[in-house]
Amino acid sequence: MMPGPTQDPAIDGLQVYIVGGAVRDALLGLRPGDHDWVVVGATPEDMVRRGFIPVGGDFPVFLHPRTKEEYALARTERKSGRGYKGFTFYTGADVTLEEDLRRRDLTVNAIAQTQDGELVDPLNGAVDVRARVFRHVGEAFQEDPVRILRLARFAARFDDFMVAPETLVLCQRMVQEGEADALVAERVWKELSRGLMAKKPSRMLDVLQESGALARVMPELQGVDEVGADVDLAASQGLSLPGRYALLCRLTPERDALGRRLRVPTECNDYARLLPEVLAGLDASQRDADAVEAQLALMERADALRKPERFFDLLEAASVLRPVDRAAWRLRVAAVRGVDAGAIAKACAGDPARIKERVREARLERLRAGA
Repeated sequence: MMPGPTQDPAIDGLQVYIVGGAVRDALLGLRPGDHDWVVVGATPEDMVRRGFIPVGGDFPVFLHPRTKEEYALARTERKSGRGYKGFTFYTGADVTLEEDLRRRDLTVNAIAQTQDGELVDPLNGAVDVRARVFRHVGEAFQEDPVRILRLARFAARFDDFMVAPETLVLCQRMVQEGEADALVAERVWKELSRGLMAKKPSRMLDVLQESGALARVMPELQGVDEVGADVDLAASQGLSLPGRYALLCRLTPERDALGRRLRVPTECNDYARLLPEVLAGLDASQRDADAVEAQLALMERADALRKPERFFDLLEAASVLRPVDRAAWRLRVAAVRGVDAGAIAKACAGDPARIKERVREARLERLRAGA
């Protein structure tokens, strides 16, 4: 297990525990990411007096004065409204570690570790880690619809874990009762983008589909199951997020509506819009009698001359679906970009209307010379 902090005056005398993902990942033999800490029996005033920097909004969270890791006071929470923000929190010094763990989402994320390396596991999360099962901690899981998204994202990251049947049933009930309708676009996109960058993104889509949440949060993806294999292959090839997103929505006729619904970043929307153009252009360059003309037309439509790296990234996404000679395309783009448009403009000073035509002719000549 992970070593806890030692000889640290900021936490000396505090009841401090590592919790959540770092403990889970260590049990799986994975290198833990950021450490999250829970402090039991302390008040905000105690933390500030020790030099911690308060950063929490809804509940007290503090940054360690030296490591800048997050330390949260143990808390309980109670449902007070609709959606994932409808909670009131209690962070009194009398909240126990077990109470804090019981308000978490999944048993595998509800394990704590003392500074001496001892596990505190009242919900048998370590058993579920060994069994590779995602199981909800309790009925309170249904109070926060974001947990459906997180479950789906964890399924994409840990592709050898199964979702406990009772947990899936609970997610289905949450959707039926309208909890998923309260999810906001920013939170859906945050979890979706993280799931797309995981090991097996199709599992995220599967969990959302099986729970019924996909139809509520991303109805534009209903009926396009084939993209799951595409994004999995993209993940295995290490594609960028924009490339994976473009593959995700390439088969939906409502691509633009999906982008608006989720407030998708401009770069991802651009990739999604351009990937069909690239695929059509690649087909034309193989099919048309004048392949060079089709190649230049593709570069022009995809704005490859101004943004070559984006074009090469799109070719990488296209290669998930069909063979693409990316090295040859790099040579073509370099050849076309090597045309001196300024010199041609000077030569056509007496006939400015000819400039665009002459530049294009020069680019075609370059491409034919390298064919």
